[in-house]
Amino acid sequence: MYDENTLDMHQYLEETDFLYFSTNSIREYIGKVIENCNNDNEKAVSLYYAVRDGWRYNPYRISFVREDWTVGKIFEKPDGHCQDKAILLVTFARACGIPARLHLAKVRNHIAVDALTKKLGTNVLTPHGYVELFLENKWVKATPAFNKELCEKLNVSPLEFDGKTDSFFQEYDKTGSVFMEYLEDYGTFADVPLDFMIKNMRETYPVIMEKYAGVDVVDFTR
Repeated sequence: MYDENTLDMHQYLEETDFLYFSTNSIREYIGKVIENCNNDNEKAVSLYYAVRDGWRYNPYRISFVREDWTVGKIFEKPDGHCQDKAILLVTFARACGIPARLHLAKVRNHIAVDALTKKLGTNVLTPHGYVELFLENKWVKATPAFNKELCEKLNVSPLEFDGKTDSFFQEYDKTGSVFMEYLEDYGTFADVPLDFMIKNMRETYPVIMEKYAGVDVVDFTR
């Protein structure tokens, strides 16, 4: 069925402690999203838009609690950061038999950065999470982080996905100003590499980590 080694591909289809889809609520949700889809490509596209616009983007919450990074916990929330939304899309795709994996990177946000810099001490976002889906015998990148309403507010075209071509963060806004800049690529992961992600955040946001030392959840929205 796949061009890649079957054993290697299996890891991108299985459930894990973070990425699981056997719960009734998640299966029922996925069923509604893909009910009119005829193939994997259509399912992937429908799932992408469901995640992109179904959960508002919110980068102002950092959790060091393992359970908060499970798809079950994320599914219950109305919003999430890029890693949360990537976890949702990977899980939903696997539930449909579409191989999916996480891709992590470091990015710099150039638009609407005042509030971000004030909260985080920098306009760097890391690790930024997006998704790779195996469709039509190739890996295709999908980035469901920014919901449509937020893009309109920031004067950025919503990031589209057709299941055939890579969908990255928008490099420029509608005026031609730089919007997102990729700084470093951390590669792909079959499961949520939580230890690496937390280490990465601690190294990038030392001011926050020192200020909130010993706190399980840092929530700037409160």
